Amino acid sequence: MKRREPERLNLKNARVLISNDDGIAAPGLKLLERAIRPLVRDVWVVAPETEQSATSHSLTLRQPLRIRKISKQRFAVDGTPTDSVLLGISEVMKDNPPDLVLSGVNKGGNIGEDVIYSGTVAAAMEGALLGVPSIAFSQVYDDTRKVHWATAEHWIGPVMKYLVKTEWPKNILMNVNFPPVNAGDVTSIEAVRQGRRKIGGALTPGVDPRGEAYYWIGPQREEDRARVGTDLEAVLRGAIAVTPLTLDLTHEAALRKLKAAQK
Repeated sequence: MKRREPERLNLKNARVLISNDDGIAAPGLKLLERAIRPLVRDVWVVAPETEQSATSHSLTLRQPLRIRKISKQRFAVDGTPTDSVLLGISEVMKDNPPDLVLSGVNKGGNIGEDVIYSGTVAAAMEGALLGVPSIAFSQVYDDTRKVHWATAEHWIGPVMKYLVKTEWPKNILMNVNFPPVNAGDVTSIEAVRQGRRKIGGALTPGVDPRGEAYYWIGPQREEDRARVGTDLEAVLRGAIAVTPLTLDLTHEAALRKLKAAQK
């Protein structure tokens, strides 16, 4: 598939595939649809039937996948976010592939090491792997009862217009996190690097009704909130964090040292 570079992409004429990891009925998915429709020509939705948070880049290989048509250009897949984007590009939209893949809007941030576990980021990653420019959107929150959905909806347009002005290198995707503030309180859109925030720092043990032990993986811990120029620090200041993530995990400096040691 020929890659369509974002700097050449006219949003008004773009075909967009939307997916997520919170499921086809998630409020963030509907929000993203509403926000993007006025900006583009054509919108398709292919998302998981049910919530698939923290599934990372899981691909279903041991069972068949089914696509359920909900309405015109809106489909649900009984699999992971990765499955949904793969089937969306390779099957649902195979006759006219998308110019852009959008994932989200996730309920909760995907900052720091969240990106390793995130199904939201994985959906965008699958799009990038298939040669389509891709963006993951997440709404950070402090209180699950008060998620600032309106902030994401208001700022998706400005963020999109900012991103398509920039030439993206191959093998990258954009990770966008909206801060937990009202739309009018957002300070800026900032390009920042990935921060540090380890998920699963707390384990809560328990015993089930049959007397068997279990463990509940708790929220993130060990946050580095003070490191200026990171996604975590930016959203804590009320900024929208935009981070380019690479598909190539090779550490070039370590690779050079290893090659030197061969001599």
